[in-house]
Amino acid sequence: MTDRPSFTLVNGRKIAWRAQPGKGPGIVFLGGFASDMLGTKAEFLAAYCVSRGQAYLRLDYSGHGESEGAFINGCIGNWVAEALAVVDQHTEGPQILVGSSMGGWIALLVARARPERLAGFIGIAAAPDFTEDMMWAGFDDAIRSQIMEEGVYLEPSEYSNEPTPITRRLIEDGRNQLVLRSPLAIKVPVRLIQGMQDPDVDWHTALRLADHIDGDDVDVILRKNGDHRLSSDADLLLLEQVLNSLLG
Repeated sequence: MTDRPSFTLVNGRKIAWRAQPGKGPGIVFLGGFASDMLGTKAEFLAAYCVSRGQAYLRLDYSGHGESEGAFINGCIGNWVAEALAVVDQHTEGPQILVGSSMGGWIALLVARARPERLAGFIGIAAAPDFTEDMMWAGFDDAIRSQIMEEGVYLEPSEYSNEPTPITRRLIEDGRNQLVLRSPLAIKVPVRLIQGMQDPDVDWHTALRLADHIDGDDVDVILRKNGDHRLSSDADLLLLEQVLNSLLG
């Protein structure tokens, strides 16, 4: 399903996206930190939407995948602005947002900004507020000092041979985007899929997020042996079942 990307200029950066025409509600996939729109879940959703004739949109944030920009210059606020611009310009009508890891946080901010466009919300190992509650809270004093004084800490990655730059800008901007400090007014169906063996996002985060959502139709689905990626055949089958239940 790897069709050629299109590009939209957002704040001077060319943001890559792919769209498939179809019926509504559309499905929008928002990927994770240092991920891209050609990953397993994104490609699975592309095939799923073709099989149903459902509209589908995915994108790469600046510094990710096929979009312009350097990853080290990015922050949550920029990536949310890019997601909003692409969704606004290239979708019509209600959308089901599917956010993976950091994409769950991005999707929550998009949902808060465009409640009238929301048809449903699916979080896959959603990581709201992770820069503050997972990164900053987990760093020791030496790493915190390095970030504040030198502007960047190169964190070893389990998913790449290259370290991930954690910048002062990322941390400070993240504090302006927090969503778990007050209720989230989301009145559409919400499904949170979370692995209990996730080394990056503690499964209690899904319960905390569910508690903050000011809506009645909220389900948390725990995968006892699920990891952070949630990309196994069984995990993808569960995602398909959840989407089928929302789409009818």
